Amino acid sequence: MEKKITGLIILLIICLSDSYAQKALTLRECYDMAGRASALAGEKEALSDMSDIRMSNLSKNWLPDLNAGASLIYNSDVVNLKGVFESSPIPGLADMIKPLPHEQYRLTLDINQVIWDGGATKGSKVIEMAGLNVSLKQTDSDLYKLKERVNSCFFGLLLLSARKELLLNYLELIERKLNSMQAALRNGLILSSDIDVLMSEKLRITQQLSENEIQYLALLQVLSGITGSEIDPSAELILPDMPGALPGDLMRPELQLFDLRIDQLSAGLSLIGSTRMPKAFGFATIGYGMPPGNNFFEDTFQPYYVVGAGIKWKITDWNRARNEKQMVSFQQGILQNRKKDLEDNIFRQMEMKRAEIRSLTALLDSDTGLITLRKKITAAAESKYENGTITATELLSEMNSERQALVNHEIHKISLALAKAEYMNISGTEIE
Repeated sequence: MEKKITGLIILLIICLSDSYAQKALTLRECYDMAGRASALAGEKEALSDMSDIRMSNLSKNWLPDLNAGASLIYNSDVVNLKGVFESSPIPGLADMIKPLPHEQYRLTLDINQVIWDGGATKGSKVIEMAGLNVSLKQTDSDLYKLKERVNSCFFGLLLLSARKELLLNYLELIERKLNSMQAALRNGLILSSDIDVLMSEKLRITQQLSENEIQYLALLQVLSGITGSEIDPSAELILPDMPGALPGDLMRPELQLFDLRIDQLSAGLSLIGSTRMPKAFGFATIGYGMPPGNNFFEDTFQPYYVVGAGIKWKITDWNRARNEKQMVSFQQGILQNRKKDLEDNIFRQMEMKRAEIRSLTALLDSDTGLITLRKKITAAAESKYENGTITATELLSEMNSERQALVNHEIHKISLALAKAEYMNISGTEIE
């Protein structure tokens, strides 16, 4: 029995540990879940599978082509050797010569084998791999855009969570103040209207808490939809620890996509060049017919075969290859210009985000001093209220000012983390 109880306790501890571990959720985890849940996530595997099939088909260019055929030919005129030998001095020789048949019957199996294709197959494989890299990077670029939506939901939830905590703390403060004022009212030290002021504030905070909860659950549902996972409302969202030094390098997938497209065009140049290279091939025909092959004197069905080899070399293409290479060069220039334009836009966005980060950092630094001053002012107001020199409304105004300073501090802290996360995403740097 003791062993069973001990086992149950251990199992309970493990379950509680797992449950506790599941309640922590980081921004990086949301990125990963959103990437896996997206409809685009399965594209990479499908693109790779399609590329493998195309590469396999290209490899088959080196396998022989087999073609079966059949033909029936009737010739209106054929060579008549009998007339040639009619003037022969040998009697009866002309009668011994059989006329050539007018009909030809053939069943054939044609075999064609590429010996050298001028590098066309190799060039096609290089283009295929370049095309696969472009497609995969395009998918990465499309998935990367999900981070903006995740940021909006994740940091919005952090703000609502911080607001809820501050409201609860403020509500607890109001309730403590109400309890002390109830005793003062019974002793005739304050008026009932003072309690009404705080009761009104308590109701207002309760309404704000209810509204905050509704907004939190709605935004949590949106994040659950993006990540494809049902996120527990009790899950603790961890504020990401952003680096102090901001990266200056650009790692955006859109920029890498431009580079890959330029490489794809470069791969096409080798295929263009292969059109001017000589092509060597071999061929064979295995047949069964009458007459067999070119033996027109045989008037029975017989097997036969033909073998051979050949070379084709396009001597001139009237500058087609040169013009196509020139067009590729123009396309690469266009892509380079578009990449430069995107880089300039990204750098401008990064500079604007740096200015926002500097502003939020300055606000966050001044928040500490402001909160300290507001606490002193609130403490002085409480003393004045107890001495009867200010009203409950004036005291509540100072308490609200202190609360607003605390709210602003949390907003600035979360907004700074959001601005840094947006900066990292703009530059293309991964957030751990």
